Amino acid sequence: MDTHKRASDRSTRAKMRSPGRPKVAHRAQQVLFWRLIEKGVSSEAAAVQVGASAPVGSRWFREAGGMPPSQYSSSAQSLSGRYLCFEEREEIALCRAQGLSVSAIARKLGRAASTVSRELRRNAATRSGSFEYRATTAQWHANRAARRPKATRLALNETLRQYVEDRLSGQVTGSDGVVVAGPEVRWTKRRSVRRQHRKWASAWSPEQIARRLPLDFPDDPLMRMSHEAIYQSLFIQGRGALRRELVACLRSGRALRVPSARRKGKGRPFVSDEIMISERPAEVADRAVPGHWEGDLILGLKSSAIGTLVERKTRFTLLLHLPPMPGHGVGPRQKNGPALAGHGAEAVRVAIAKSIQDLPEYLRKSLTWDQGAEMAQHEKLKSEAGIDVYFCDPKSPWQRGSNENTNGLLRQYFPKGTDLSVHGEDELEAVAHTLNSRPRKTLGWKTPAEALEDVLR
Repeated sequence: MDTHKRASDRSTRAKMRSPGRPKVAHRAQQVLFWRLIEKGVSSEAAAVQVGASAPVGSRWFREAGGMPPSQYSSSAQSLSGRYLCFEEREEIALCRAQGLSVSAIARKLGRAASTVSRELRRNAATRSGSFEYRATTAQWHANRAARRPKATRLALNETLRQYVEDRLSGQVTGSDGVVVAGPEVRWTKRRSVRRQHRKWASAWSPEQIARRLPLDFPDDPLMRMSHEAIYQSLFIQGRGALRRELVACLRSGRALRVPSARRKGKGRPFVSDEIMISERPAEVADRAVPGHWEGDLILGLKSSAIGTLVERKTRFTLLLHLPPMPGHGVGPRQKNGPALAGHGAEAVRVAIAKSIQDLPEYLRKSLTWDQGAEMAQHEKLKSEAGIDVYFCDPKSPWQRGSNENTNGLLRQYFPKGTDLSVHGEDELEAVAHTLNSRPRKTLGWKTPAEALEDVLR
């Protein structure tokens, strides 16, 4: 009988899920960890700074969906003096181990004896069968008791949840109402484990859904939701409202949220305020003085590229030949190795200097480029070719309008989705000559070559 009872007890304990090791020992670490995340520090670096390992930091970030839990966020209010803190619980555990009485512990802490007595009774470690008091376990019990779980609006309102899900993951249909399944596009770029594979869906953004609710349900105040609440339901585990796989319907396909400070901190380290487009001379903007150029790359398959340079006043175009370097495509790609595709920083610098070296000095005044890594050696280019380099603001292609327009014209000869490395220098020169021989409306129907010839005269 006793054997049967012991076996039953073991079976019961096996079915009970262990709450695991109390995490209160990491509370101070996680508060500092999420403050560093909000400043744009990576999860691995933030974990190391707070005394944890890099894999632990990745796990904290992943489990929280990239969003700081409310108890760790900078906006969370600190506990008032009414409640015992972790340091006080550590002092209680030390005093208890020394055999001090409840009254003595209370006097030492400046607390009421009933507060200490209640703490020892409520938050003791009982899994060993005794009432031992440990600070970490006590704080863990206190945190669990302080939780006030509140069901989200999406979890409570079935109609609202179905509305959101239908517009996130609804099927794509034609004008005749026929469902078009579309192909399953797999995410194959770097760090693909951080994103979900894509599929065709209606894919409304959370902001579109939130703004559309008052129009579709003008008289129902319960059918209201902010786009931030939708994002939290998608990214934070345990919310229990929206299915986790719906993150694949977001346009970014991102499974984790990226802190805004980290997105802002993605600027190129070689771009300083002194060489931004706002510091460019005023004479460049009105196109009255020749010698100011705009540049960019057009990309093709197999990491192929062609460089383009356009003079702002005359629209004269130069094409840069950027062939693959020896060793490209041979064997596995070397991590952090040299750029062998042909459009690395060194290759672009050499190509630009070679193209403009025969121009007079007054036609080599400035070059405006986007913040691509191919211009990391701009200082060396300035010293070699004698041309000042300025960088556009991020995501502002209109600041290089002449170059963007020329790149569009070049796609007639170098279509997207083709290997651009098959074109030699003679072919690029022929295409450039063709563009420079076309009359342009903005030049009074002169050709760029004729406009440049007038400048040279």
